[in-house]
Amino acid sequence: MANQTRIIKIDGMTCEGCVESVHKVTADLDGIMTISVELAENQATVTFDDSKTSAEEIAAVIDDSGFDATVANS
Repeated sequence: MANQTRIIKIDGMTCEGCVESVHKVTADLDGIMTISVELAENQATVTFDDSKTSAEEIAAVIDDSGFDATVANS
């Protein structure tokens, strides 16, 4: 088990409701330890257990919920 912290860029967020939506769609993902969504920065900082999920999988879930999410280069 190795924890990683990555930044996921999220385009399409326009309000605090969008921030809540991102929190909701990621709440049940196994392996996420913390997620901080920043509307002003259009990004989320996520810490996760890389044996259970990946930054790409997290971004895909956010993307599937209607936002344009991509993993920022580390």
